[in-house]
Amino acid sequence: MIRKRSSRLASAGKKLSVYSNLSSKRKAKNDARSRKKAEYLASLPKNPIARTAHRMHPKRVAKYWTSREGVMMGLKILGVAILFGVLATGAVFAYYRKELDAIRPSELSKRVSTTVTKYYDRNNVLLWEDKGAGNYRLVVPSKDISPYMREATIAIEDKDFYKHGGVSFSGIARATYNNFSGGSTQGGSTLTQQLVKQVFFADEAQQRGVAGIPRKFKEAILAVEVERMYNKDQIINLYLNESPYGGRRNGVESASQTYFAKSAKDLTLPEAALLASIPQQPGLYDPYNVAGHESLLKRQKLVLDNMAEQGYITEKQASDAKKVAVLDEIKPETDQYANLRAPHFIQYVRSQLEKELGKATVGKGGLTVKTTLDYRVQEKVEGAMKTLFSSSLPRSANFDNGSVVIIDNKTGQVLAMQGSRDYNHPGYGQDNASISYIQPGSSIKPFVYSALFKQKPNGQQNYGTGSILKDEPIDQIYGAKLENFDHKYMGNMTIRSALAQSRNIPAVKAMYITGRDETLKTIRDMGDKSYCMDGVDKQVGLASAIGGCGLKQIEHADTFATLARGGIYIPPATVLEVKNAQGDVVKKWKENSKRVIDAQVPFLLQSILSDDNARAPSFGRGASGLNVPGVKTFTKTGTSNLGTKSKDLWMNSVSPKVSMSIWVGNHDTRPMSNALSSIVGPTVNRIMGPIHTEIFAKDGTWKSGDWFTQPAGIQNIKGEFYPSWYNQKQASTSSQLAFDKVSKKKATSCTPEGAKVNINVTTMLDPVTKKNAVMAEGGYDASADDDVHICGDAQPTVVATGQGTNKIHVEVAPGKHPIQSVSITVTNGPTTSGSAAGGYDLTVAGPGVYEVSVTATDSAFYTNTNPKITVTVGP
Repeated sequence: MIRKRSSRLASAGKKLSVYSNLSSKRKAKNDARSRKKAEYLASLPKNPIARTAHRMHPKRVAKYWTSREGVMMGLKILGVAILFGVLATGAVFAYYRKELDAIRPSELSKRVSTTVTKYYDRNNVLLWEDKGAGNYRLVVPSKDISPYMREATIAIEDKDFYKHGGVSFSGIARATYNNFSGGSTQGGSTLTQQLVKQVFFADEAQQRGVAGIPRKFKEAILAVEVERMYNKDQIINLYLNESPYGGRRNGVESASQTYFAKSAKDLTLPEAALLASIPQQPGLYDPYNVAGHESLLKRQKLVLDNMAEQGYITEKQASDAKKVAVLDEIKPETDQYANLRAPHFIQYVRSQLEKELGKATVGKGGLTVKTTLDYRVQEKVEGAMKTLFSSSLPRSANFDNGSVVIIDNKTGQVLAMQGSRDYNHPGYGQDNASISYIQPGSSIKPFVYSALFKQKPNGQQNYGTGSILKDEPIDQIYGAKLENFDHKYMGNMTIRSALAQSRNIPAVKAMYITGRDETLKTIRDMGDKSYCMDGVDKQVGLASAIGGCGLKQIEHADTFATLARGGIYIPPATVLEVKNAQGDVVKKWKENSKRVIDAQVPFLLQSILSDDNARAPSFGRGASGLNVPGVKTFTKTGTSNLGTKSKDLWMNSVSPKVSMSIWVGNHDTRPMSNALSSIVGPTVNRIMGPIHTEIFAKDGTWKSGDWFTQPAGIQNIKGEFYPSWYNQKQASTSSQLAFDKVSKKKATSCTPEGAKVNINVTTMLDPVTKKNAVMAEGGYDASADDDVHICGDAQPTVVATGQGTNKIHVEVAPGKHPIQSVSITVTNGPTTSGSAAGGYDLTVAGPGVYEVSVTATDSAFYTNTNPKITVTVGP
């Protein structure tokens, strides 16, 4: 044990001896260094200035830094400098990284998105590319960009693109120097940095000098991040889709379509080299800037030379490309509305989207809008309107404008819209009359009667097509002079005749019976939301029954479609689907239907408005527009007046497939001539015929003979239709009355028996005048007496005499009216007949006394007063 302790003590002693020796050596070394330094300082001049000069002598400085001590000091300084640089760089990156967190470089591809909104029809026909009022871009995938374009861009902008990690440090240094000196960067940034600058720092890009350094740091940081998140092909594709190519055009696809009218995938080498030249100075190198053409071509040649040097093309390819007069291929510049199809419709859709999605969203662009329009139908409308306004009719009738809307009945979707005679017509062509307030005239009447036909509460009288509303003066009720278009009164009329012939007074009575407010509510519920809602129109009274307020044509067409749908309202729609630049659906059409009136009511109106016989007294049979060859329709016209002259002419034509509304008038509301709405009939036929037979029939959405189905509950009473809630006994009484067959008026004591006929009549109480209205069948007038027959009228006369031994001669003479028939019979002898006055001879067996029966009837059904005459023949 003692031996082990001694061993440990000896070992510890040795260690202490070693440490003591090392300490002594270090102390001796330090002492020697101190003595040497003291000797050196003692050798220096005492004067501080002289001492400093002595120490800074180049030889002494060089000797120091090449000495072991100087080298060690240099290494220490370098280490501290490197550490400081790393810390400073890290601090700067950390400072700006915090600021850049909100930028999210991972969303770079979302930011480089198409800003052009494309509008298509329902069959994917491109209607318009809305490039907006500012810069725009069309984004396409890499496969749709010519390889020449990628290679040319890399060759001129960043030849080491595939080698660096997003930042070129030599470029950063050069850019920093130029910024300090106020110069331009001139290629100091990589393509990745340029992409970052264009996407994230466009507003700061003009900063130069010291102010530009923070942006450079940010660009560098984001460029590294972008290189980490995207591969090189993705980055160059984003760059080509984002970069400015002169004027308002961003992205190579926009440039290619504008300058060369082709897709970027079809660019040739000379074209690609030209476009790759532009982004460095897009203002100077804009191909539409003639002053910059020389500079642009010079840079294009530089691009081609770089491509050849970097192995993308051969020297021969570069030489051949330089020989191409590429600027001669540049297409003329057009405005943003060039190639705009269905312009009024597209502008209307755009305004609707701004209301629904916001102006910022629509203004940003990049939307794909699939509309409801059928461009095939639109073309038929435009062709017919062009024919109309190329004819002499507008001049002779004194109108200068027109509009058309066509709506699909099943969906409420707008298939066609033309808001003026021609969108490009000077002065007012771009104004959209189809969404302006215009008085509809009599075309509002079907909806006034719709309110009347609805089931009335509390046991009130209900109505059908055969109900009577007397056409008579009602100025006291109306509050002003009220007349029909022909300044006549027709007396008792069925609603069928009154509406079919567009009589004003029965329509006003219909509103009066239902009530103004309830009638207007029905009209608005059915689709004419704007009717009597604009300004002073809100105060219009019973005049609203005959079109005294303004409405919008697009709504009016849809209101007729509500009739076609059997009383179901669907708001007019213009858009099927909207997608944003990322392909997300932001709006999609879905049916929003509501029953607003019983199905029986539209059926009554369909029956009236398709009855060519009922409207014949006013329009004649087979009138154009009211009858479309090959297509069964119901139609309502309308005319609004200014003084004694027409101001607005309408025709609304409805098939089971579509509802069409056409208006013509003057753009400044000047009166026309005394034209009637029937003048647009041929235009209606030019539209409604072809769209059915040439389009809908081929699509299988319509076939010849299609018509509406009669709903359950309809009552057919003596050829007229009534709704199920109509009570005939409550509404009227039936009886027979004697009428004159000639005048078709009530028989009097002067009416001869032969002219009398008993006719069934219906007696109803006129709810407006509170007087009984009597309506007879067969067109007989129960409101007037026979005015053809007058007591004391001269009647036909007959004289019969015997002649010779076997002849009887009968002489027939007319009275007041011409003879229309003669019948002569000799008892046990011959007979004869005729249709005119004059002599009639009959041969008998021989002499004797004969009884002759003669009936001579004139056109007023008067007959002779001596029907039997005794005649002696022979001696």
